[in-house]
Amino acid sequence: MSAGYAATRIEPIAREAGVSTATLYAYFPSKEDLFAAVIVDAADDFERQMSHVGAVGGPARERLTQFMTAYAGFMGDPFVRSVFRLVMAERPRFRDTAMKFFDRGRSDFGRPLMTALMELKASGELVIDKPSWAAGQLMGMIEHPIFFMPLVTGDEVQAARSIEQIVSDAVETFLARYGAK
Repeated sequence: MSAGYAATRIEPIAREAGVSTATLYAYFPSKEDLFAAVIVDAADDFERQMSHVGAVGGPARERLTQFMTAYAGFMGDPFVRSVFRLVMAERPRFRDTAMKFFDRGRSDFGRPLMTALMELKASGELVIDKPSWAAGQLMGMIEHPIFFMPLVTGDEVQAARSIEQIVSDAVETFLARYGAK
């Protein structure tokens, strides 16, 4: 994450891991294989972090606030941004790995949120025609200040509002648009 793909060498990685270069190559035959494994491992970790959030019950405001607070905490993690930066930088070289990472994000975050939105629609708390659009809008209100601003600026620009305020504003805006009247 710190040096980027091109500048990374296998020998220092093996030293840091406390194994020989030969041992590292036995597990990962090439630097490309190691890169793909690091990205898959990061995606697995991201999935673990978010897996408990989709199962939360309760009223719409409570469910959405809890989900989006966890999502904001995840997207606000500097390590998460470093993984995204690396995947974006290496996308031309590792298109399949980048697309798998993107697809995992949709299934790990988008699908549980859409499921919650459909449940809230079924209970009469939300009025939504396109759950995927609604989920994208809600996630976008979180992603812009928490993720994209620091991503683009190398973490130099951070949101002035707290995560709690950003989430509260996003949920209120979302409920004003999609809440049952």
